[in-house]
Amino acid sequence: MIFHQQFRQPKEQPFTVCERELVCELKMELRTMILGHFLVISLALNVGFLYRDYWKGNHHYQEFFSFKNECQNASVTLLEASPQPFSSSSKGFDGIIDLDHGDPTMYERYWQQMGDKTKVVINGWQFISYFSDVRKVCWFLEPELANSIIRLHKLVGNAITEERYIVVGTGSTQLFQALLYAVSPPNSSEPISVVSAAPFYSSYPLITDFLKSGLHKWAGDAYTFNKDEPYIELVTSPNNPDGFPRQAVVNRNQGILIHDFAYYWPQYIPISSPADHDIMLFTVSKSTGHAGTRIGWALVKDREIAKKMTEFIVLSTIGVSKDSQIRAAKILQVVSDSHQYKGNFKEGQAFFEHSYNNMARRWKQLRDAVNMSKLFSLPDFPSSLCTFSGRTFGSLAAFAWLKCEGEIDDCESFLRGHKILTRGGKHFGSSGKYVRISMLPRDEIFDQFTERLSTINFS
Repeated sequence: MIFHQQFRQPKEQPFTVCERELVCELKMELRTMILGHFLVISLALNVGFLYRDYWKGNHHYQEFFSFKNECQNASVTLLEASPQPFSSSSKGFDGIIDLDHGDPTMYERYWQQMGDKTKVVINGWQFISYFSDVRKVCWFLEPELANSIIRLHKLVGNAITEERYIVVGTGSTQLFQALLYAVSPPNSSEPISVVSAAPFYSSYPLITDFLKSGLHKWAGDAYTFNKDEPYIELVTSPNNPDGFPRQAVVNRNQGILIHDFAYYWPQYIPISSPADHDIMLFTVSKSTGHAGTRIGWALVKDREIAKKMTEFIVLSTIGVSKDSQIRAAKILQVVSDSHQYKGNFKEGQAFFEHSYNNMARRWKQLRDAVNMSKLFSLPDFPSSLCTFSGRTFGSLAAFAWLKCEGEIDDCESFLRGHKILTRGGKHFGSSGKYVRISMLPRDEIFDQFTERLSTINFS
């Protein structure tokens, strides 16, 4: 009514052209605004119904929110907690705590303190070519990254780099796929078996069988593998999810070993000696925390295996981003500089010192929370001397392998009832009484988690 009164004119004075256009414009704006509000409300209702159905058990939505149930709990912002025979009092924060993934945001604060030390400027004319160094087996590997990798391994003393070929990949996941392609017999009548000792990294089975390749197949727990035939064994040390150092289990003549050393860095475990194996995998994701850069590297003895890995990466992605390689190279340089040129850094900014102190504090905090609750338990790790730092300590793993004691058989569901998202033991070839918990979220998330965990008890 206000709108019409404002623009109504006497009959003997009709609207001018300008006035008519103004009225039309205002009407159109009003209609658009009303329609916009309607669409927002409609969208909110539909999303709400989807989440409600999903958490109430309408699992036909699961493929929309998850991939093969592997990431079932990831990044969900609404949760309907099912009734539990236990109670949890929470001081302050009462929202969802997502510790399912190993997203290493713990490192964010350290790199903020570094300011411009890791800043990289790339001009538009730089790194246009596919090629980096055509004389190398991995011809798309940037020399700057290769040099940074070699320097860091020599500083830490965690891997032999002499007489090795460096193959760069889009994270260690692509390198793992490339290795399966490179070491699988090409003309075998049966796919080669791929095994790993349980509890094994939950993505190994999915990655191995994802393409349903005729070259390889997932064959499960290495402890139970008893076939007299060629096999590939994946050795993750320290292990994801339980944090223990690992060695090969099957140990037969026809075996091919792939050593995954994503966590063989001095903030997680004592460095006992330089790893010296035929195939070794590393990644910036867990070494420096730069998961989003998507850079990993393999140290490979055999030239033919390195060539076939390169072939796989070329066929799948025609190399690896030069921009990411240059950024990773700069980050690794700063890590090495923080230890070798401490005068250019503030006290306590040596990267592995800072990261070790963070991990030690978090593990103490978690163990204190577990002791307060008395519903859970954690593994005990033997202590040993770290040749890099000179300290004697036990594993400070990037993941905690938490066990629910007593009658709690599904630890993942139990913790989900308390709005703590984890990844259950069944994904790792183990018991449902275990869950894997990321130790690498931001400080405020980890503090909220340990506070809540400490208050969970029998009602």
